[in-house]
Formats: sequence, structure tokens, C-alpha cells
Amino acid sequence: MAKTSPSPKPAAAKQVDVLKLAAEIIECLKYRVGKEPSVATRHDWLTASIKVVRDRVIDRWIDSTRRAYDQNGKRVYYLSMEFLIGRLMRDAFSNLGLMDSMREALAIHDVDIDIIAALEPDAALGNGGLGRLAACFMESMASVDIPAHGYGIRYVHGLFRQEIHDGWQVELPETWLEHGNPWEFERREGAYEVGFGGKVASITSKDGRLERHVWKPNERFLAVAFDTPVVGWRGKRVNTLRLWSAMPVDPILLDAFNAGDHIGALRESNKAEALTRVLYPADSHQAGQELRLRQEYFFSAASIQDIVRRHLSQNESLSSLPEKAAIHLNDTHPAIAVAELMRLLMDVHGHDFDEAWHITRHTFAYTNHTLLPEALESWPVPLFERLLPRHMQIIYAINAEILLKARSSDDFTEDQVRSISLIHEDGERRVRMGNLAFVGAFSVNGVSALHTDLMKETVFADLHKLYPNRINNKTNGITPRRWLLQCNPGLVGLLRETIGDRFMDDIDALRDLDAYADDTAFQERFAAVKRANKEQLVGLVADRMGIRLDPSALFDVQIKRIHEYKRQLLNIIETVALYDQIRSRPEKDWLPRVKFFAGKAAPSYHNAKLIIKLANDVARVINSDPSVRGLLKVVFLPNYNVSMAEVIIPAADLSEQISTAGLEASGTGNMKFALNGALTIGTLDGANVEIRECVGDENIVIFGLKADEVAARRAEGHNPRAVIEASQELRQALEAISSGVFSPDQPDLYKDLIGGLYEHDWFMVAVDFDSYADAQRRVDGIWRESPRWYGMTIRNTARVGWFSSDRTIRQYANEIWKVPA
Repeated sequence: MAKTSPSPKPAAAKQVDVLKLAAEIIECLKYRVGKEPSVATRHDWLTASIKVVRDRVIDRWIDSTRRAYDQNGKRVYYLSMEFLIGRLMRDAFSNLGLMDSMREALAIHDVDIDIIAALEPDAALGNGGLGRLAACFMESMASVDIPAHGYGIRYVHGLFRQEIHDGWQVELPETWLEHGNPWEFERREGAYEVGFGGKVASITSKDGRLERHVWKPNERFLAVAFDTPVVGWRGKRVNTLRLWSAMPVDPILLDAFNAGDHIGALRESNKAEALTRVLYPADSHQAGQELRLRQEYFFSAASIQDIVRRHLSQNESLSSLPEKAAIHLNDTHPAIAVAELMRLLMDVHGHDFDEAWHITRHTFAYTNHTLLPEALESWPVPLFERLLPRHMQIIYAINAEILLKARSSDDFTEDQVRSISLIHEDGERRVRMGNLAFVGAFSVNGVSALHTDLMKETVFADLHKLYPNRINNKTNGITPRRWLLQCNPGLVGLLRETIGDRFMDDIDALRDLDAYADDTAFQERFAAVKRANKEQLVGLVADRMGIRLDPSALFDVQIKRIHEYKRQLLNIIETVALYDQIRSRPEKDWLPRVKFFAGKAAPSYHNAKLIIKLANDVARVINSDPSVRGLLKVVFLPNYNVSMAEVIIPAADLSEQISTAGLEASGTGNMKFALNGALTIGTLDGANVEIRECVGDENIVIFGLKADEVAARRAEGHNPRAVIEASQELRQALEAISSGVFSPDQPDLYKDLIGGLYEHDWFMVAVDFDSYADAQRRVDGIWRESPRWYGMTIRNTARVGWFSSDRTIRQYANEIWKVPA
């Protein structure tokens, strides 16, 4: 169970509130759940508890909405394919200051709040950092009092539930809505029609002049809104997360049904359900690609219609939209919203192209989250034109505008003009969604200083040349409410006793902790909190996997989406090398260490799934080898999600942030670990650069090539085979893996995976191995000097308050959205 920080004994006035809450819970249980306490299940108590607090949320929600309408100021609209919100109960209870009162109220009925809180489903609405960032941003926008709406998709299953069978990832449907969602409100009145396919008609005047275009889709669906309140800290503001669910316009084709085609009669219902069934359907085939494009247009079109409707309810014309709305695109997935707003402005509301383009490009802002060209998204022109014929016309018109601008300057070569184009012309013609988002936005931001600089030099170099003032940096942040106050109550209690409560409202006040970094007594108490968190993780691993761990060992953690650039493979190879050393030199004083891995691989990403299999195979061999004497253990935790992260992160001693330099946009896990007192081992990639600046060179362990050195090696054509042959430990580890030591039933299973390191080593795994292994031995040395270790980790906690998403959001508000914060 989650530990709770000590709280003072409630005063008599507070006790009255607790008794009132206890009575309200019973009343809700009876009249809104329909159960007597004697027969109520734990899920019933959970629902009743949420609804009692939800009533208080609704009062603030209505007040926040009324204030936004009365002020008629600028609102922020945040469009994201993912909102990895996790469990909401603790967020709402804690942010309203009701956690302790609700705990006591439920205890009156012999109900443990921690037990029922663990039953709340972890909403499967995201994959990783992108979706978790969106959730942090929504909470921070409410906390700093910015009127905002989030828009996304209400996935029925969302991302898959991961199980591990014989070491392999198996994808199963996530049933997070199985018991309903007591936080959401269905808004049938907030439904919009979204079309696909069909044809475009031209409407002309009597004198033959083109007046407008009319898109006549041959498929139509309804986007129905489900609203979830997002509670800010201290309940200052409650904003809305609006998620769209798809419904058919005609739920059943009666003609077909009456003709005996009972399955075909439900064709439209099935197509609608497919739209919002699963997050990121596999796109390795054409049907998957089409569904992903449909999903992106579906939620973008519904969101833009909703924004336009809301604006016109208070303003006479859409000409003022840029002054009243900032529409923010979280990565390229909602980029089609640019063309959709243009369509509505021109075809529905009568603006000409120039007016519509002016309004559009002064309304949108765009955050880029990747330097990987394949992740910027592009769609085959025939597919795009078949599904969205009018939008294809609009994109061609925008493209003409952009290319004429570039060609009017003598500074652009033909190659640069082709790079700027919204249509990729080399080989298969494809619509470039990253370019569309860039040209359709007045602001384009990266999410760390390094990432932003590399955007200007790589993926958007020529667009940056055309629009030199558009790119800016907004380094990511995390909400300290979720990632400190809620997930690490033991540490919070220690901090409150040591530096007071100011950090709870102003996270920068953690700086006061610096004065205690070398205090022996404080270090001992800090270490005790970490030990308690590790024991909680030990219990979780024992319950779920039957593996016994020693909490006194160093907990070395890499938890993130499985991808070759994140280099879980580097970590596994070094683990194998360490295993070999422990066996060959048993007399050496080896440091006890547990290697934790967790994360999901995209269903169609073969190498990522193979890395998961390798991690589990290595774990099976090492954990069962008596010669290791328990000095090294490897754990791959299945079905990594927000709730699991809330247990793992406070327990971590070492934070693995080892991506190939120049490929990680920012990372937010690195911030969460540092805030909770873990030491970072990492490359100078993403926000690691800024973390080092904040905590100091002496309080972080950096290794490996820098981004410019990676680029130089790739350009000159490096020789990984020579690197491998020159490193005895690396060579032996690779030979063990590729020869089948860890996969005796399939000795060739990893031959191609390891062979790729010899042939090209695109992600610099071999090149960085020796540096990484040396850094790990430096970590060993620091761990053995306990005062030094805790001095470093305490300084990490003290100095990373800057990475609060409140700071990030205030920068967005002041520098991009131009709203007060």
C-alpha cells in the first residue's frame, strides 16, 4: 500500500467535516450507487468516495467556466492524441486538500482509502512521455489559473495491456472502462458530425465566379464529447479535458437487417467503434495507416468545430479568433487541424483564402517532440486525397503560397524548396504533416535547449531559414503534485519537517534543502525514506513476479518506451558484461545491484520486441545462477503505466537516461527521478543537458558521445566492428548473446540484432559501451561512499524544482499564448 506522510491530529472543527463526509459517503452509496454499506463492494466504496468529492469539484468547475465566459478573455485549447492521466482520485483529493479528511471519513466505515484507490483503473490514454506531458500540462494550466480545454480521444481500450509470455511481449486489450468512469460526463449535446471520403463540389455565382467549395462526404460519424474535470492545486481552477467518442449517424441499417444481413446492418456502428477503440493501431499495413489518419482527423475536426462554436457564441466573427484562442498542437498528430480550420473558415464561414490563412497561422502553435523523420508523420497522397479530398485541395493551396514565398528569394536552392514543400516528391508522394504544422503555426517550439537547436539544424533547417523567428524553446516540466507530493509522501513529510511547507506551493523553495545535503543526520533520514520506498517496490515485485529482492542493493532503473534510440540494449549488454565479470572474478568486492526494466514496444516494432525478449532471457539466466550469489538481479516489470511509475520512481537509486545523443527530445522521466532523489547516469541528450546545469557537473554521471560527435561519426562512416574487437568485455558479451547463451532453444534468435551492431551501429551502442561501463563503475564507487552518494542525491532533489510544469506553462502562457499566468 502507498505510504502516507504524517499529518497533525485534526481539530474539532475539522472532525465535524469528517463526520459530514462520512455521512455523505453513505448517502451516495445508497442513492447513487444503490447499495447498503453491508453489501457494498470495494468498487462501490471507490465510486461513492469519488462522487462525494466530485460534487465539490463540480462547484469549482462551474465557477471556473462561468469566470471564463464572463471575462471573455483568451482561452488555450490543447490538442493531443494522448493524455496519459493515470488515476485521478488522488489528484483531485489532494489538490482540493481533502485527502486526509476522506481517509478519516472512510476509516469510520472500516474502509482503507489506499485499498480502494488501488482499484481505480489507470486510464490507458497514452503511450509514454508525450501523453504524460499533456496530463502534467493540463494540471498545471489549472494550477496557474489559465482557462484551458484539452482535446483528445476517449479510447475504449487505449494502449494495449502488456503481458510477458516466455519472455515475449503479448498485447491484450486494456479494459480501463470496465467499471465505468465516475469522473467523466457525457455531453450528447456536444456532438459534431465528422465526414470522410466523397467529393468536392464548386458553387459558382450567376456570372460564373467561384463562390465556395462544398465537401460532400460519403461517410459520416458523430463525435460525442465526454468531459473530465481537471483540478488545479488548491482547487484554484478546474479546467476541462474533452475526449471524443465516435458514434454512427445511423446505428443500424434497417433495410439490410430486414433483408437478413444482420451483421452487415451494423457496419456503420462497427466502423464508428473502430475509430476510438485503440490508441495507435499498428501502421505496418495500409488498413492500420488509414485508421490512424481517420483517428487524427476525427478528433481534430470535432475539436476545431467545438472551438469555433464556442468562439462564435461570444464573438460576432471568426476574424477575432487569434485574439481569443490559442490552439496548441501537441506534436504532429493533430496537424490536420490546420487544414480543417481553413476549410471551416472558407467553406462554411465565407472567408477568402488570404483571410482564412491569416486567421489560421495566427491561431495555431505547435510543439515538436522528435527529431526522428519517421515520427514526423507523412501520409500517401492517394490515401489522404481519398479520405479528405477537400483538405488535400487546401494543402495544395497552402503549399503554393509557401513555395512561392521561398522561390521569390534568391537564397533558396531547388533542394531547399523541395525540403520546405508540404508534399514529399522523391519517390512516393506523401503529405508531410510536420511541415504543415510548422507553416500553419505562429510558434514552433522544441522541448529542451539541445532539441530546439537541433530542430533548426536538421529536420526543420530550411523552414527555419524561411521563418527565422518561429522556432523557440520551452523545456519540458513535470507536475510536482503528482511526482512528489502524491507519489512520495515519506519524502514530503521529511521535507516539511526540515524546510517547511513553502515548497508545496512554490517548488523552487526546494533550494532550501541544499543547506542539509551534507548534514549526517538529515542524510540518514533521507536514506530511511528511500529504503521504505524500496521496500514497497520489493513487495510489488514479489507479489506480481515472485522474485525476492534485497532493498539494500542499488536499484538501477530504466523505465520508458522500448526503442532502439533509448538504448535499453546498451543497458542489457552491460548487464551481461557485468554478469561475466562477477562470475570470472568472484573474489572481487562486487556491489549488489538490481537492474529494473519496464516499458512497452509498438506491436509492429520487431527489434523493440526482441529487446524485451532479450531482457527477460538475461533475467532468467542471471537470476537463477547460484554463482552470482544474488549480487546481480534483473527484473522486467510487465505492463508499465503511470501507477507503476509512482511506485518505481521514488524507489530508484540510479536513473538510466542513456539515449543516443541528439535523438531524445527532452525526456520527463529524468526529471521525476531526480526530483525523488535518484542519481542520473546519462548522455548529454535532451533535458539531461539542463539537468546537469541545474544540479551541477559533480552531481550527475555523464558518459558517451555528444550530439555533434554522433553526427560526425555517422557522416564519416564509422567502423563499429573495429570498436567491438578493441573492447574485450563488449566482444565477449555480444558473442554470448548472439551465440545463444541466453536463448539455448533458439541459438540464432539474437544473431541479427547483434549483427546490426557490427554492421552499422546506427544508435552508437558499441561506440558508447566502454564509456558507459566506466560510468557504471564510477557509480559503484560513489555508492560505496554513503555520505557522498546522499549528498549528491539530496542536491538533485533540491535543485530540480525548475523542471516544474508550472514553470513551463507560465513560459508558454507569457511567450506563446499571450495569456496571463
